[in-house]
Amino acid sequence: MSDAYLYAAARTPFGRFGGALAGVRPDDLAAAALTGVLAKAPGLDPAAIGDVVWGNANGAGEDNRNVGRMAVLLAGLPVSVPATTVNRLCGSSLDAAVVASRTLESGDADVVVAGGVESMSRAPWVLPKPDRAFPARDVTAVSTTLGWRLVNPAMPKEWTVSLGECNEQLQEEFSISRERQDAFAARSHRLAAAAWDEGFYDDLVLPVEDLARDEGIRPGTDPGRLAALKPSFRPDGTITAGNASPLSDGASAVLLGTGGAAGRIGLAPVARIAGRGAHAVEPQRFGFAPVEAAERALRQAGIGWGDIGAVELNEAFAVQSLACVDAWGVDPEIVNTRGGAIALGHPLGASGGRLLGTLAKVLRERRERWGLAAICIGVGQALAVVLENVSDEVGQG
Repeated sequence: MSDAYLYAAARTPFGRFGGALAGVRPDDLAAAALTGVLAKAPGLDPAAIGDVVWGNANGAGEDNRNVGRMAVLLAGLPVSVPATTVNRLCGSSLDAAVVASRTLESGDADVVVAGGVESMSRAPWVLPKPDRAFPARDVTAVSTTLGWRLVNPAMPKEWTVSLGECNEQLQEEFSISRERQDAFAARSHRLAAAAWDEGFYDDLVLPVEDLARDEGIRPGTDPGRLAALKPSFRPDGTITAGNASPLSDGASAVLLGTGGAAGRIGLAPVARIAGRGAHAVEPQRFGFAPVEAAERALRQAGIGWGDIGAVELNEAFAVQSLACVDAWGVDPEIVNTRGGAIALGHPLGASGGRLLGTLAKVLRERRERWGLAAICIGVGQALAVVLENVSDEVGQG
């Protein structure tokens, strides 16, 4: 079996809900990310791409009918390039990379592009079809932006509470204070702003619609300002708009290939996908699911936490991020060193690709060999991927 390598990564800026990217269709955002990552390999004949695997959590509006294939066509790739769309909610683009890595390892293709897209601004309202023709009653349009919709009445009530309520329950379980959550959120904004100011994201992010920088970053955020915000889900709760990730729009992509495809791609690989892990728990405990997903990925890679030099953990909520970091016992200073989703944004289907691209670059920057990307997923799941830095920018040991 062949190994799967990451050769390049690119993404759009992540826009605020209703912000600079709200006027851009999700299939156009997907095409932009796909075009952007392929621009980094100008020597690659697009016809050589064996498959495109694309993540998307919604699929109810303009991203319907296999948005991965739509992106291929809109990006002007040869019509012979196939594509599929996968949906594991928040983990969709990380799942896309996992599926792509298996495709490479099995020998079904030498070059695969993986990525994902979400426009939470443009997620439509939907109307369920009536049980019988010509209903006389009113019907209610349901927003598809986030969370449960058209819930099956057979589902236990405790499974279908809001994402915020799920994390308030997690806060109670692990006694993670409001102060810790606000400090974690402020750190995310501080590190994200510094990363942009230092040029870290310049070669990872391509401008779209005059937006060149992630729109949700607030450089002046500090714990004191966050402490003034009211709880969002319980009157006496700890979760606010400031210590949770915002609704966002954006797309991401990674160019993957076997080691033998380097000549065809025209680039040297920068990281190897060394381990993968998926895990599921009760739906309301989804925020804690990355703990075991990461352990599984580490076991598959044949390493332990002592080997990990960088972690990219999607910050859906500060409380669940802290619960995971605490459970892992990892040094918090190696987690999300270039900011996280609380500051950068969390366009559901695109976040996993962002994690991989950022992690590969952080590993090179820090000259670390091993890194982990992990993401919690609504309805009680999580994914994790271990990357091995195979670039020249790696230390010894």
